[in-house]
Amino acid sequence: MTAEPPRHGVVLLAAGASRRLGRAKQLVEIDGEPLVRRAARCGLATEPVHMVVVLGAAEGAVRAALSGLRFDRVFCERWEEGMGRSLAEGFAALDARCAGALVVLCDQVALTPEHLVALRDAWRRSPSGAAASGYGGVAGVPALLPRAWFGALAQEPGDRGARALLRRNMHDVTVLPNESLARDVDVLRDLE
Repeated sequence: MTAEPPRHGVVLLAAGASRRLGRAKQLVEIDGEPLVRRAARCGLATEPVHMVVVLGAAEGAVRAALSGLRFDRVFCERWEEGMGRSLAEGFAALDARCAGALVVLCDQVALTPEHLVALRDAWRRSPSGAAASGYGGVAGVPALLPRAWFGALAQEPGDRGARALLRRNMHDVTVLPNESLARDVDVLRDLE
């Protein structure tokens, strides 16, 4: 009898105001689909036990863009404090059966279900550590992080997110290179 693989959840961060872009990047469409919906579909392709979407600015429009998908909404009252606050809210809402969380952003235009499934599979082989995406010479998100790291990650200030924690724990991180993930949407020229 084979042991069941460890279970994971997805925490999709979609709370920011996109001030540099001047409009909600969650709703920017690529090939006719809002980025947030695309990221959610990719996350769901990993077959998580639970998916939470952390919302803040543009909550109503972002929720509407996710219509018909299976997820729980988490509203982050203090989303202006940055990614660390959103991560803390997302982790707190994640089902207790999840031994890890796949952290996904909604602004990486090259995100694919295949890459997220590869992260999941790498993490399942060593669930006490993390599996992270490698691009631009660093390990970053999307990344599947073990539950034991949730508390430390939620304490990261501002928008540092997972990158600093991954850097400090590189001996426990499997990195899957994907340079295309370095392209994200932050300013208008990123949409060209």
